[in-house]
Amino acid sequence: MEQKRLYRTIDIIASKKFNTTKELISEVLNEVINDPENKIIGGRVWELSTTDEAYKLIYQTGKLEKIEDGFSLKISENPSFSLIEKERTILTFETNEILKEKGILKYSASGLGDKIKVSGKYYYKYLLAVNSAEIDNNLLYILNILATVLTSKIRERKLEFRQKNLISHIDKAKQLQRSILPDHEYEFHDYNIFGVTVPAQIISGDFFDYIKIGAGEERLGIVVGDAASKGLAAAAEAMYISGAMRMASTFQIKISPLMSRMNNLVNKIFSDDRFASLFYGEISDDEKGLCLYANAGHNWPIFISAKDKKLSYLKGTGPLLGPTPKSKYETHSINFNPGDVLVIYSDGIVEAANQNYDFYEEKRLEQVILENMHHTPREIALQILDDVAKFSTLESQYQDDKTIVVIKKNE
Repeated sequence: MEQKRLYRTIDIIASKKFNTTKELISEVLNEVINDPENKIIGGRVWELSTTDEAYKLIYQTGKLEKIEDGFSLKISENPSFSLIEKERTILTFETNEILKEKGILKYSASGLGDKIKVSGKYYYKYLLAVNSAEIDNNLLYILNILATVLTSKIRERKLEFRQKNLISHIDKAKQLQRSILPDHEYEFHDYNIFGVTVPAQIISGDFFDYIKIGAGEERLGIVVGDAASKGLAAAAEAMYISGAMRMASTFQIKISPLMSRMNNLVNKIFSDDRFASLFYGEISDDEKGLCLYANAGHNWPIFISAKDKKLSYLKGTGPLLGPTPKSKYETHSINFNPGDVLVIYSDGIVEAANQNYDFYEEKRLEQVILENMHHTPREIALQILDDVAKFSTLESQYQDDKTIVVIKKNE
């Protein structure tokens, strides 16, 4: 959840109008450093010079001693630059003596923008390096998200003047997406399920699916995902992930390795400005109502007990799909009793905004579910959408795709 919030914050800042790419990166870097929760004390932006075969310092900020203007680092003297091309983000020790004298002993760096070929090898156009009191995996995740969003915005700037009318292609994509999405309502043993996606544009980057597992179809997988951004690119990513999940189910892979494989696929197949959140749960005919699940950076689903109206969130069990290869994902579980309800949703629900730019948020969603949990999954989902529509008054261009899947065990 925190990663999605970080992405949203950076995305809002990066969506402002900037005269240059340097201004864009610098503004976002300053915002990240100014947030004490990130524990970042300094940062630098480097730009690749193909002529000099070196990275030149173009911006620096923070509490560290300043580096002289025009300072550069030769590619041939820094093998870590090649490692960044492969790993996207690295945590490493500084080897340059001048930088070490400035107090830069250990740092983390991410590649931004397009990759450029220099002397037979590829390097990122920009590098973003930061110093922190805690150089750890949390910083790695922060920088991967930072690099992903910034790379996306850099490419958007580059492609703005080349955008054309793609309505005919979008219509075809819309028809394809509709043919792939499952029926809204589904019954499985003692469970009733209802899912719906409302695109912000013609096609959606959100997706959901119901996947029968095993020859006897003794288990059912429920998939809810959200590909970054909106429009055609997000819809293509959504359809790919949905199809890959359906194909993987035929091999009956356990949930944790399944999520790890999906993460590596997204990282490998899509460009490095693409990522997705994904919730995957499995229900069965188990008498105790066992539901196994993994949550890859997706909004935390809400689970409510019919007996005592106790509410709990199904928190993340691993990072977003895509930015960080070789990530690990845990499998957690809940138990459904008769009448219990699980609501899985995308951020287009809780981040729908009114004219004051107030978010709908989870507390309001909780209340709607509690008031309607005695109804069918279909009625619960539609009531949520109706309440969100009444709350949200901004134009559709400021809204995100909305997806809800409601699972209820028969009473």
